[in-house]
Amino acid sequence: MKDTSFFGRLNSWARNSVTLKLFVVGILILILLIPVSMVTSLIREREGIRDEAVREVSSKWGMSQTLAGPVISVPYEQVLQSDEGKPVVSQGYAHFLPDSLSFEGQIGPQKRYRGIYVVVLYNARLRVSGHFTGLNAAALSIPESSLKWEDALFTFGISDMKGVESAIPVQMNDTSYQFGPGTVTNDIFASGANFPISLAKGTDTKLDFSFELNLNGSTGLYFAPFGKATLVNLQSPWPDPSFEGAFLPDTREVSADGFSAQWQVLQLNRNYPQQGVGAYISDFSVDNKGAYYYEDSSTHNSANAFGLRLLLPIDEYQKTMRSAKYAAYFVLITFLAFFFIEVLSRKRLHPIQYILVGAAIILFYILLLSVSEHLKFDTAYLIGCMTTLALITGYCYFILDNRRLTLMIFGILAILYGFFYSLLQLQDYALLLGSLGLLLILATIMYLTRRIDWYNLRREEEE
Repeated sequence: MKDTSFFGRLNSWARNSVTLKLFVVGILILILLIPVSMVTSLIREREGIRDEAVREVSSKWGMSQTLAGPVISVPYEQVLQSDEGKPVVSQGYAHFLPDSLSFEGQIGPQKRYRGIYVVVLYNARLRVSGHFTGLNAAALSIPESSLKWEDALFTFGISDMKGVESAIPVQMNDTSYQFGPGTVTNDIFASGANFPISLAKGTDTKLDFSFELNLNGSTGLYFAPFGKATLVNLQSPWPDPSFEGAFLPDTREVSADGFSAQWQVLQLNRNYPQQGVGAYISDFSVDNKGAYYYEDSSTHNSANAFGLRLLLPIDEYQKTMRSAKYAAYFVLITFLAFFFIEVLSRKRLHPIQYILVGAAIILFYILLLSVSEHLKFDTAYLIGCMTTLALITGYCYFILDNRRLTLMIFGILAILYGFFYSLLQLQDYALLLGSLGLLLILATIMYLTRRIDWYNLRREEEE
């Protein structure tokens, strides 16, 4: 017997109103955005733990390295007049960059493990050579007579001295020197090595230098173009380099067996001259917070630095984060599929059942994150996809009690997982493919609902 009371009619309207059901589905989608945001936060947290593990291992081996110099620094002292007419002694250092500078050598990479995380370390064997020809003191802003050539310093900048593996003897003309720790002046370098050198008058200075550098580091190796011509020639068996910084290699070869790369940078390509007073190289006047170096590196940042990073072939966190960005669309499309199945087949689903299906979808991203930390991302995606498909399809078989509708849900979800996986593989064409996919989904919905009379849908069901 049909209940004709007010509450009976209200209950019947609530059960059969398409508008109310669509409104409830929309509210459920908004509610599920909360766990979606929690998943993205979890991914960032796990990525942060990975980065902390990398920093911990790197701090004991050697951080990302930036090499700059060598530079000849000459102290000066001059007497100036203050505004009151009193004599004031001005002291500091004048710096001279080399005419030619060459880095050549091998980068030996290795993997270290901290728990489940992989850290890319390297040992670089480099030969550094070049020459100074005539130090142009006339171009300085101080009188040449105030320079103390006999107290000059020969300094080489290394961002993390912990990575130096052996002593660094230097051959300069016919004389041998030995680098000592630290820098006397921090005008240009915050970290490095130096030794004193007595020079004749700057215009008479002609120095050829060379030394071998055995250096440990992690992930990145960068160079500052201090020479009138700076040449860098590197080889490594690592197959996945990322060339970064202000300059790309002039020539490079990358294969499964490794890479080789060559740079040539001229003084005209940078924004500072060959000589100056104090911290005249503005790129190196602030603490290192650049994109190419670790934030706690002890060498100053340079906008003109260039070099490379040794990449891991797969960053599972980056791919998982990209996948999670599509979670809202996945929930929306899945709920719309269930909604139209309700409309077209006149099956009634409770909001709790929508929430359980949505929870299964969210669980996919947690599975993807956890499994990808141990297996390849593609394998993790397949495991998460098949597990979620089995869970949702099995649940739908019992709540819909219809094999054809269950197969339809399975097909829709399988197509969606395949579609979003293809988006993850594409970067340049992801937006194009995504927009075409959404257009196809909208066209399909419009086609399937083209003959539905939404105003009379409830009346038809009651009849």
